[in-house]
Amino acid sequence: MTLFRLFLGVFLLALVAYTSVTITNHGINLFPQFFGDMAAMAWPGQFNLDFLGFLMLSALWVAWRHQFSAGGLALAVLAFNGGMLFLTIYLLVHSHRTGGNMKALLLGEARAG
Repeated sequence: MTLFRLFLGVFLLALVAYTSVTITNHGINLFPQFFGDMAAMAWPGQFNLDFLGFLMLSALWVAWRHQFSAGGLALAVLAFNGGMLFLTIYLLVHSHRTGGNMKALLLGEARAG
């Protein structure tokens, strides 16, 4: 669990640093470029479509883990829009809340119990 948490922490720091530079150089509105690449039907668009699938899967998993409660649905919206920035923080928090129990981390405390 320590290596997993270390990975999450390092990736979070790298992502925040990279995102900060990108926003500084190109602004915060990524949607025209993201969907424009998809509309162009080239490799950058294929990567974006693949990534969109991961965002959707992440959001669905977070909502399911929280048994589609109102809070779980709100977290799912954050997961979809926040990507790895959200997921690294979410997994770090819940890895501590579950005491490092991977079954509880993946399934949620109610299902793992």
